[in-house]
Amino acid sequence: MRRVTLFVNGSARNGKVVAVYGTLSDLLSVASNKLGIKATSVYNGKGGLIDDIALIRDDDVLFVCEGEPFIDPQSDGRAQEELTGSHTDWLTLNVGGRYFTTTRSTLVNKEPDSMLAHMFKDKDAWGNKQDPRGAFLIDRSPEYFEPILNYLRHGQLIVNDGINLLGVLEEARFFGIDSLIEHLEVAIKNSQPAEDHSPISRKEFVRFLLATPTKSELRCQGLNFSGADLSRLDLRYINFKMANLSRCNLAHANLCCANLERADLSGSVLDCANLQGVKMLCSNAEGASLKGCNFEDPSGLKANLEGANLKGVDMEGSQMTGINLRVATLKNAKLKNCNLRGATLAGTDLENCDLSGCDLQEANLRGSNVKGAIFEEMLTPLHMSQSVR
Repeated sequence: MRRVTLFVNGSARNGKVVAVYGTLSDLLSVASNKLGIKATSVYNGKGGLIDDIALIRDDDVLFVCEGEPFIDPQSDGRAQEELTGSHTDWLTLNVGGRYFTTTRSTLVNKEPDSMLAHMFKDKDAWGNKQDPRGAFLIDRSPEYFEPILNYLRHGQLIVNDGINLLGVLEEARFFGIDSLIEHLEVAIKNSQPAEDHSPISRKEFVRFLLATPTKSELRCQGLNFSGADLSRLDLRYINFKMANLSRCNLAHANLCCANLERADLSGSVLDCANLQGVKMLCSNAEGASLKGCNFEDPSGLKANLEGANLKGVDMEGSQMTGINLRVATLKNAKLKNCNLRGATLAGTDLENCDLSGCDLQEANLRGSNVKGAIFEEMLTPLHMSQSVR
């Protein structure tokens, strides 16, 4: 039985001793399995192509290739380093199965504090593993590594189409390429599409409502509904805090217990809307129409409009028993024939407000500004000393 030592073409490391039997094809099959390559031909140490297994002698050293020409391990730069231990500048990286050939100075000089610089600055300092070809193994994505290597070569960030910049950024962070991280963050920011602040339409919102379970809390905080037609919709318990609802049509909508705190309702139409227990603290409803609205909750839950801007609103005929309008601004507002029984109007600006025909029994008007206010045809006598019970 003959024994031979097999090496990958051009390499003098990680050889395998195998037995020679059968045909040359059998030897190539064994070489493929042992060396992890697709062996197609065999050379002796002097570069002679072996085409007959009878030419192989016991203890021969053979070099197996995948179709490429013979590479003398004594003259190849990488193999010379393996044989003599010299610190050559050229090296090959196997990154996720893809080979990159570069120089040690490329990996070290531009970013001396990076992981790559520490890996290859001193020979075998990190004990880097190599594959049968002698390439250094790096378990990272080759698609994202290529832009990093090119950046280390020429200092420019160039990313081909189809490569996700976020993936390159993560690789740059992993390898500690600090200067590239800054470039990538700027590039990612510039590549983001402009924020879409266009208003949400009725069709989009109805689709949103239908896709949400009835028991789930619907959060519409800060959304833009400007000019949308939301009339006659069931909007109970929805969080519209700080939302833009200016010029919206909310007529006959059910806003029971909805949160409209700091929302913009200027110029909106809420005629005949159900506003039981609504929260409208510090909201802006200047110029809005709230005729015939119902703020009165039979269970006793009071609507809260404290600090709201209600300049010029038309709330004629609305039911507002127990409503909280403390320190709200109702200058030039129309509140004719409203039910304000037990309402809190302390500190409210009622200048030039039309309160004709209102029921203000037990309402608290302490500290309110009633300059120019109209109190004609009042249902009950008004006493400025009234207080909330």
